[in-house]
Amino acid sequence: MPETAGIHLTPLRGVVESHAALCAADGGVVLVEFPSQVTDEQLERLEHTLVQHPRFAWIALVPEQWQQQERLCALITRAFYDFHHLPPQGERLATTIGHALGMLELRRHVDRHYSPNGEPGQLLGNSPELRQLKTQIARVAAYPGTVLIHGESGTGKELVARAIHQLSPRHDGPFEALNCAALPSSLIQAELFGHEKGAYTSAHRQNHGRFEVAHGGTLFLDEIGDMPPEQQVNLLRVLEQGCLRRIGGSREIPIDVRILSATHVDLEQAVQQGRFREDLYYRLNVVKLQLPPLRERFDDIELLAHHFLEHLRQPAQTGPRGFSKEAINAMHNHHWPGNVRELINRVQHALVMAEGPLILPADMNLEQRQTSRQRITLESARNEAEFHAITDALYRHHHVTAAARELGISRATLYRLLEKHHLAP
Repeated sequence: MPETAGIHLTPLRGVVESHAALCAADGGVVLVEFPSQVTDEQLERLEHTLVQHPRFAWIALVPEQWQQQERLCALITRAFYDFHHLPPQGERLATTIGHALGMLELRRHVDRHYSPNGEPGQLLGNSPELRQLKTQIARVAAYPGTVLIHGESGTGKELVARAIHQLSPRHDGPFEALNCAALPSSLIQAELFGHEKGAYTSAHRQNHGRFEVAHGGTLFLDEIGDMPPEQQVNLLRVLEQGCLRRIGGSREIPIDVRILSATHVDLEQAVQQGRFREDLYYRLNVVKLQLPPLRERFDDIELLAHHFLEHLRQPAQTGPRGFSKEAINAMHNHHWPGNVRELINRVQHALVMAEGPLILPADMNLEQRQTSRQRITLESARNEAEFHAITDALYRHHHVTAAARELGISRATLYRLLEKHHLAP
């Protein structure tokens, strides 16, 4: 496969065979020359290769009347940077290649900011929705004010908060995170503001709260909509005065902390219902970021699934190496109420249950939607409903006790059902 300054030219039949060369190249532009007729098998193999190499910009060189091949048109529209008719016009093709190389370099520059060590916790995806979110993150990172991050459970609100911190002038300072829904009111106060020795019975020593620990950096308050009203007053006072007083203390302590907060709750509605203070809402909602749910990031679902499969599989583990076409279709048809967190859970489930080299919809407990009616037993329907009820409750509460309470069962029963469905608590 010829290569010049990151440009690769290959006929369609050579794309899969060029896998090793693409891995070694670590990005570039690939020109794929298509024959007059393309088989479904060739398109499936090509699509699999495209998913494996997201760091490349793919340009199609197509013959006349190629638009009569509907699957080819759909693939080029969805996955290719551009297309040119054969024989290509040299000047126009050179311009396209130049643009593609420039965009790849810009994307690499942005990705280095989000994951300097290539860790699996980075913001992954190339969908228009995620690219827009990354642009917004870069803008608000330089802004010193408060940011409210709104999104459904499992959309990656803490990842976004960490990205803002890493791109901000405070990136050398500490990043502290506190989930306001995971602690009772008394513990939230102690966690945020700290306490003096002897402030209460178990206070055997002085403790610095999250505000003090995050001095010079960023404090991320997750699920701020679940903060009790009495703690909302204390938080508002710190935001207005820029200082705090430890529990049991008498001295005002100045702090320099940037506040990022996140919630899946509609805070405007909570304000109208009297569950959230209006003055605190306006303090926190100076800039608002709306995170797209996974079902709206259609182009990212397959990429994320392959990424999690690669990182969750043990190096020496035998088992599935990819996803079947049916599994990919099922993932695209699924509503994803738990978003990315649910996708991780289902990939973990598939690693345990899959028997062949490719993951099937059943391995992920996903229904494969078909036009024809499928016969199902009452037991399988009950198991499917049971699985969704359990996972939805866990996604909402992130805690076995709270999930069991919502489902109306005991913790022991829930643990038994988790084992039955091969789910991790």
